[in-house]
Amino acid sequence: ADKKQFLFDNDHDDIEDVILSRYKAATGRSVRDSEIQSWKGSLGDIAKVLRDEAIPDDVGVAVELHIPQSGKRIDVTLTGKDSAGKKKAILVELKQWQTASATTKDAMVTTLLGGGLREVVHPSYQAWSYATLLEGFNEAVYAGGISILPCAYLHNYIQDGIIDSDHYAGYLAKAPLFLKGSEERNRLRQFIKDHIGCGDGKAVLHELANGRIRPS
Repeated sequence: ADKKQFLFDNDHDDIEDVILSRYKAATGRSVRDSEIQSWKGSLGDIAKVLRDEAIPDDVGVAVELHIPQSGKRIDVTLTGKDSAGKKKAILVELKQWQTASATTKDAMVTTLLGGGLREVVHPSYQAWSYATLLEGFNEAVYAGGISILPCAYLHNYIQDGIIDSDHYAGYLAKAPLFLKGSEERNRLRQFIKDHIGCGDGKAVLHELANGRIRPS
């Protein structure tokens, strides 16, 4: 949909039910309850970010956009054009994490998932990896001129010097990290406005979603 419709669905419906209905219609499958709860817990925070008049109403918004020929789904994708008319797509990796522990391994952290501690990739690495898949295999991106900008939004995570430590600086540079708080929310808003100052009626979103899949 677009920003206007996304905000309407957040205000007038249970957004997780809207997403589940569309997901079932698109795939013929359902998802686990934990994923439905993650939509409920995170998409309202994306709505808060998008409630800015400087972000155009017709910016494209996709939830769970599937990367073809992979099992990967992008949590939120925002599309439009910058002030120079260049096509842009922002990939937002959402996490409800509140804490994490650093590891000595490249791009790995430990956090509480599924009732226990698990070693998983850093959210910025995850967002960046999705961007590289699109840049390498989606013809609308590498031949159609869509610039991909990954980032991660941990809306429950208070800055602690761990998730944003120098150990992960290389991936933070590739995919900026935004954490809990009004200042962080404003930083994410500014990131969006810097790259998508103009909506386009979902044109870039449709190009991205329907791009031919073949190696660059």
